[in-house]
Amino acid sequence: MNDLRAAWRALSGGHDSEGWKTIPVATTAPCVLFAGRRLPGDEEALMVGFRNINAVPDSQLPQGHGFEVSRLPADLTGGDRFRVALARRPGGSPELFAMMAEDLLRLIEDGTTRDENALLHSFLSRIRAWQDFMDRHREGVLSAEAELGLFGELVLIDRMIEIGMPERHVIEYWQGPLDGLQDFMPGSGSIEVKTTLAVGGFPATISSLEQLDDSLRQPLFLAAVRLALGPSGMTLPAKADAIREKLGGNQAALDLFDLRLMQAGLLSPAAERYARHFLHVSTAVMQVGDGFPRLTRAHVHPAIRKARYEIDFDLAGASDIGLARALELLGVA
Repeated sequence: MNDLRAAWRALSGGHDSEGWKTIPVATTAPCVLFAGRRLPGDEEALMVGFRNINAVPDSQLPQGHGFEVSRLPADLTGGDRFRVALARRPGGSPELFAMMAEDLLRLIEDGTTRDENALLHSFLSRIRAWQDFMDRHREGVLSAEAELGLFGELVLIDRMIEIGMPERHVIEYWQGPLDGLQDFMPGSGSIEVKTTLAVGGFPATISSLEQLDDSLRQPLFLAAVRLALGPSGMTLPAKADAIREKLGGNQAALDLFDLRLMQAGLLSPAAERYARHFLHVSTAVMQVGDGFPRLTRAHVHPAIRKARYEIDFDLAGASDIGLARALELLGVA
């Protein structure tokens, strides 16, 4: 990343012409990399050349609010058969674009043992994840509430892996970053995760009439994750790294996990901006059904179109059946 930033500085200036200015960037990946600037706007760019790939349809090249992806002439990247430039758009955040470039550089550097087709697929998938990220998280860092919620979901992922569920399946079930109806959706059932730092009670916000409606997905469970703050705890990025280590032998699961983290809004280059250290206190898993306090469409007047409400799970009167039993009832353990 230091080489890329140095190249951007060296290429800066020159607004009187149109086209590209480029400098090759050293890499051990099976593709070639160039730092560049697009003229006349002088926007930063990262250019990648793949030697053995003929073409990718324009419809598969993602675009975002702060960046654009375009093809390049062959003479700019040494005659490679497929050449693509990722460039900052005028008005796009230089800081966010640099974070994006660093993430993509890391992806490419880690792909030394992968063939070009697999690396290109990962490269474009990661850019699409950035596209989604920029649509939803313009500041580059999660809010305190979102940080807490994501940590709770990672606690559940960690526990599922410990129980012995196949790693790839666990990550595939994880739909929270995709704004799924519930956070985990295995088979026809679901697990919704709520997380709190509260010492007394367990207040949690239910975002819709559908979120705790077991007529839509069955069986439906609620995982209440209680955390505390303390210097011996883990930051959100550290928790993600700990799960990455557990997934290290499963490249498909690791790729999907990194994709989901980005879709959730957690970026590796922004790791230092998360200072809170969380301690896991407890996780209670309750089945949602008859007798569970909730609002659903079947229990409110038809004139009520939307609702957002708060429940104190400590007062719900539901028993903790444990995650292992919930997974059994879902048919995935």
